[in-house]
Amino acid sequence: MTPAVNRADTPSDERLGWPGKFLVRLLHVYFAFSRGMTLGVRAACYDGEGRVFLVRHTYVPGWHLPGGGVERGETAIEALAKELREEGNLEMLGAPSLFQVYFNGRISGRDHVLLYRVRVQQTAPRSADREIAECGFFDLASLPEGATEATRRRLAELSGEAAMSHHW
Repeated sequence: MTPAVNRADTPSDERLGWPGKFLVRLLHVYFAFSRGMTLGVRAACYDGEGRVFLVRHTYVPGWHLPGGGVERGETAIEALAKELREEGNLEMLGAPSLFQVYFNGRISGRDHVLLYRVRVQQTAPRSADREIAECGFFDLASLPEGATEATRRRLAELSGEAAMSHHW
């Protein structure tokens, strides 16, 4: 089965490069002053066929589970619903279930990620823009080339094929 994917006219070279690295670093410096700890949400979003939804951003390489940061005054579930809407036109079909809380030491010494499992439906195709290069649903047995190691590990944990970690 061919995965449903929305593609952008982006170069095939997905390396971050110095401008992207600088931007990511600058954002984290800003977050260090504006937040005592950074908290993010991500979700393994499954459709009715059991496929998982992944996104490829324009500013970091690889395919990822959708998600983003929790802002001040926002609950984790509100942030999750917002990110799923923004990154994939996804609507949750029921309450998401918290799978694990991870420490993401690769980013900073204070970043944590809440990983949820949720069934979703896509309300409309998601067109590419400045943030999302492409996205789509993929069969777990045939993830796209470039799916990040962290994404593959999280999906293996969710399926019971790997022991659960506390580190992203």
